[in-house]
Amino acid sequence: MMNIRYIRPLAAGTLAVALTLAPHWQVGAQKSDSAVPSDPDAQTILHVLNRVGYGPKPGDIERVRMIGLATYIDQQLHPEKIADPAVDAALAEFPTLKMSAEELATKYYRPAEEMRKDQQAKLAKADVKEAKAGDDKMAVAAAQAQLPPEAQKVRQEAASVLQNLTQARIIRAVDSERQLNEVLVDFWFNHFNVYAQKGSVNEYLNVYERDAIRPYVLGSFRDMLGAVAHNPAMLFYLDNYQSADPKAGDRLNPQLAQMEQRLKNPRITPQQREQAMTRIEQAKKNTPKGLNENYARELMELHTLGVDGGYNQKDVQEVARVFTGWTIDQPRGGGSFLFRSAMHDPGNKTVLGQPISGYSGADGMREGERVLDLLAMNPATAHHLAFKLAQRFVSDVPPASLVDRATQVYLSTNGNLREVTRTIITSPEFFSIEAYHSQVKTPLDFAISAARVTGARMSNAAPIVQALRTTLGMPLYGCQPPTGYKTTADAWVNTGALLARMNFGLQLVSNQQRAIRVNTAMLAPDTTSATREKLVDRILAGRISPSTSATLAKAPNPQQLLVLLLGSPEFQQR
Repeated sequence: MMNIRYIRPLAAGTLAVALTLAPHWQVGAQKSDSAVPSDPDAQTILHVLNRVGYGPKPGDIERVRMIGLATYIDQQLHPEKIADPAVDAALAEFPTLKMSAEELATKYYRPAEEMRKDQQAKLAKADVKEAKAGDDKMAVAAAQAQLPPEAQKVRQEAASVLQNLTQARIIRAVDSERQLNEVLVDFWFNHFNVYAQKGSVNEYLNVYERDAIRPYVLGSFRDMLGAVAHNPAMLFYLDNYQSADPKAGDRLNPQLAQMEQRLKNPRITPQQREQAMTRIEQAKKNTPKGLNENYARELMELHTLGVDGGYNQKDVQEVARVFTGWTIDQPRGGGSFLFRSAMHDPGNKTVLGQPISGYSGADGMREGERVLDLLAMNPATAHHLAFKLAQRFVSDVPPASLVDRATQVYLSTNGNLREVTRTIITSPEFFSIEAYHSQVKTPLDFAISAARVTGARMSNAAPIVQALRTTLGMPLYGCQPPTGYKTTADAWVNTGALLARMNFGLQLVSNQQRAIRVNTAMLAPDTTSATREKLVDRILAGRISPSTSATLAKAPNPQQLLVLLLGSPEFQQR
């Protein structure tokens, strides 16, 4: 067993300030000119487990020491070679994960939509629509609560698709042997963020994460960029499915001009005029309104070049023109990508100084693919992505030397994300003194690492999903802006948030969540100094401040001892 290693006392009185002011711990850190150490100590192994994954499970530090740190990192870079039978068995309980978009729509979403429309009709007949605004909401809620059992079942089954997806994300993060893969799925989903509560996005999420994100996190960035651009979740979230050439009205609805011309007929009767105007209004409602710049802007600002990537508003407009016609086929039938040539602007464009030849008909989609090619291999994109990956794995303010090297690897490998990630997590900067314990865990990092380090066994991941949504402030698939969740310390360090983490730790180790069990007696049979030393050794690799040590010594029982460890400034860092 290691002896507890003390670090200098923290100056702050609250955990929030303690985390903000916490020093760069030097225990076990390697010299800045080294890469993957061949004989790492427990602190170094813990550093890797906390960054490359969601932290250690009991016995992980010893296991990694046995196989070697370099071997472990290489294994994580090839998740397809890692067997994961326990997780595979757990995910088999969620058949919706493997369903096609059409299957999900047919079995879950269409019945729920039909039930909703039927309920609306019943409410209208009951004159609920004439009630006051406040009473109307209450009436709808009351009516929904009184749904017949079969209708309630339909609604619950539709909601279960997203519930299954959120639980599967937690199960994988907590129990998967493919830890780096799960960290990268979270990273890249956040990079290409979509918001589950916007319209039909939730109906496309299952396929979005499975088919547009997961296959590419260690593959080609250009392939992932294309998969995202074609996916209904992104097309709907950023409104590109509605974007059309402003001059495309006649192509999209040739009858509209005829109906408008009929209104000029002096012999038309008032009744015919009223009917024609009704049809015109409906036709206009169903006709795309024109150019939408949302996707074009986020494609360059967030997905590729970065905010300082050298583009201007004219480029945004030109890229928006390029992607006119990229829309959704049968949006209520599961949704799939459709290039609708009648919506496309066939004129010539110029993007970042590069001429983009305009195409008409089905060839118009070639323009979008050409722009994706240009953006994916732009040096500004390489730098933007290298910076974000280095920020995730090394430091909130990553070293410029590392970002520059990762940028060059990206460009020289045509955007091979495995090699870019390898460059970062095997770099001297990754193992430097400055990188050790320099980051604060996000709520997701904290919840998953707490479950892992305590060896929690889950029969159901819903309690963690619920905690992230209600108390920890980071609901899965619940970030509304396209920027995604911030991952830097300033977004998460405050006293209220850290108190919520303490409460989560208490619920976890006291087994207040029936679906998650922690063997407290095995981890902490008592509160003796020997037990405290073993816990600090196992959970923090021996790194502890005198202040934290004094706090642990006051724990009245084993459960409180564990809670204090999980709530300590040292555990909040990674």
